Amino acid sequence: MADQLRSKIIQENPITKGLHTFRDSFHAVCTDRKIPCTLDALGLASSLLSTVQLLPVARLLPSNTGSGTLRSNLSKLNSAVNSDDFEFDRIKPLLEAALADHHGDELFWDRVYDAVTESTPPPRPIASSLQQTPWLRNTGSFANSSEHRKYINNVVKEELGPMYVDLRGFYNTYFGSIPNLKTASETFFEGCLEGSSPLFSNGWKGWPEEAKQDDRRPLAKPNEPIAGSVGKRKIDVGFVDDPSAGKDSRCHWSQILVPGELKSNPSADRLSEARLDLGRYAREVLAAQDTRRFVLGFTLCESLMRIWVFDRLGGIASEQFDINKDGLQFVSTILGFLWMSEDELGFDPTIITAEGQRFIEIKREGTTERLILDGLMNRARCVAGRATTCWKAHREEVPGALFVVKDSWQYQERDEEGELLREATAKGAVHMARYYHHETVQVQNTDDDVLNNVRKGLDITKATSYRQNRSRLSPSTSTAGLSHVSRSSSSIAGAKRSSHETGAFLPPSKRPCSTSPTKAGNNALPNRVHRRVIVSDWGIPIYKAASRDELLAALADCIEGHKSLRQKAGLLHRDISIGNLMVSKDNGGFLIDLDLAVKEQRVGASGAKGKTGTWAFMAVGALQGEQHSFMHDLESFFWVLFWICIHFHGPKTDRVVPRFDKWNYVDTDERAEELAGLKLIIVSKEEMFIKTTTKYFTQYYQPLAPLMNSLRKVVFPGDKPWKHEDERLYSRMGEILREGQEDLK
Repeated sequence: MADQLRSKIIQENPITKGLHTFRDSFHAVCTDRKIPCTLDALGLASSLLSTVQLLPVARLLPSNTGSGTLRSNLSKLNSAVNSDDFEFDRIKPLLEAALADHHGDELFWDRVYDAVTESTPPPRPIASSLQQTPWLRNTGSFANSSEHRKYINNVVKEELGPMYVDLRGFYNTYFGSIPNLKTASETFFEGCLEGSSPLFSNGWKGWPEEAKQDDRRPLAKPNEPIAGSVGKRKIDVGFVDDPSAGKDSRCHWSQILVPGELKSNPSADRLSEARLDLGRYAREVLAAQDTRRFVLGFTLCESLMRIWVFDRLGGIASEQFDINKDGLQFVSTILGFLWMSEDELGFDPTIITAEGQRFIEIKREGTTERLILDGLMNRARCVAGRATTCWKAHREEVPGALFVVKDSWQYQERDEEGELLREATAKGAVHMARYYHHETVQVQNTDDDVLNNVRKGLDITKATSYRQNRSRLSPSTSTAGLSHVSRSSSSIAGAKRSSHETGAFLPPSKRPCSTSPTKAGNNALPNRVHRRVIVSDWGIPIYKAASRDELLAALADCIEGHKSLRQKAGLLHRDISIGNLMVSKDNGGFLIDLDLAVKEQRVGASGAKGKTGTWAFMAVGALQGEQHSFMHDLESFFWVLFWICIHFHGPKTDRVVPRFDKWNYVDTDERAEELAGLKLIIVSKEEMFIKTTTKYFTQYYQPLAPLMNSLRKVVFPGDKPWKHEDERLYSRMGEILREGQEDLK
């Protein structure tokens, strides 16, 4: 009976072209190496198993153990392939079947079952759901991306997660405090009913042009893309902070106050298309306006209107209403958008503008200090997520004392980054950004969070779409734009130390901090808290290093900083990326951003709903679900330098490379494993690696190709991912980088 079921599943789910990519890779390797295509000469077993795991039928076929699916068996086999005692003969019949497309699906899947029958324990621990929070994507962590629409749509959709509509009380929550709005709307609407050709008579005849203020203007159907986005984006309709704006005006996303999306089909209100388009507009607005906490917008599908709010948890919407049946509601909504204060539109009131300067005020050691914001350093391009923003700043009375102010939105289950940073500084971790101050941002004399402050207590459990989305809120699955793993922290008062003493400086980052760990129950709604961390030095991202030897020296410093952070503070960084490695004004390297750092000896996860990361720099094992080790971080340093050599022509010019741009858009666990396979193909054979560096390294970084190959040999011993943790990898990588630096000189 079981065999009949298996046969039926195979017949109904043919492989078709599912193995073509693997076959092409196999023959490409043979051609490059100019050798006969003998299977045992090629290290492509892991690539094949990753490919087979991605086939839809693998998730339908039963496990050979009687519990779970065949895909779980393949995952274990894939982990075993790189162990020293793995016997190649076990996988050879499967490889032969994969390359011979004339044998048919039945024989192929028989060979798969044969290969997984003997189970070999994986060489390294795979984190359980209790130990590790599930990975999620977030658009704020793209590296050198074109943000091509065909790629980014799915990522934005996943980032926004379940969007909740038909929230009762939505209008009163966001419009109810606008002075005189009700009276003014009624007066204006009465005027629309008067005259021989009224504006409103069984529906609207045109847009009510008189409903505007001096400093704002409706912007309908602009013909040109809005400036300020990575990809070309137009907006259907909206309100712009420009009294002279018209149909043909060239506007910037920094001027858009309220975006709108128009659809001619009323059924679009029930589908995701209009909502996703509006979400993309909100993402551009949030990216271009560095003090924006949330964005109000609207969809108008024929005559069916909804009001939306996009914040760091995703999107929520009002009940639907028909503007041709409820003209007064429409007038009140449009007039409300025009009359809202900046606070009501979502701007941060704690960032104050006066006399041509922007500043914040903090309470530190019993006194109030004013920090002048000198300029924006970094703003994450995302809607939901940590949404890290960094400004360069100085103390009002001490212009020469430079700081970095970092704002982000952290899950309340996570330990505070400020506490971890203070602890690392107090314990003398070198080549790390130095702590100065941290706090929870206060808006309206209340801790600024999403559920209670931004959404003002609106209950999404009352939304009509909540029930079908409820399952997505469990800790074992993903939800809107969620963040990273947990950490344990201890609160240690940090004494200030000089740059010379700590070897640390500071930077722009792109991550968030977090609040005290109040562990939520499994059914608790996710929430994000607005945190502010201030560090007492700054630098530039490592890819802007002035020279190649300076880049290598800074990278070696950062590796030493990672080791110091572990040894002195017991913290594992876990987010090594091009935005978190910095170069100081003295050309030293240092690490920033402890948003994802954890106590290395922790035994459980924080309870936060998910985590994100920069896929391009993740270690192969991390992509395959292994529990995070310092070895994964050291591999990430390798991928950072690899990425820089491909995407930068020096300190000032970068480029997008389509082959690697796809690394930004991993969308599922299966695709993460596929990305792991792609990385393994690059590094598992010296000939393939040299071909890749020759073809893709920019002319500026071609001299680093031999050094990268030397790093590859120590990071991937025996052309395979590491099998055992080895503290000596720190010194080996450092020696290669410093020798390379001397060679360049």
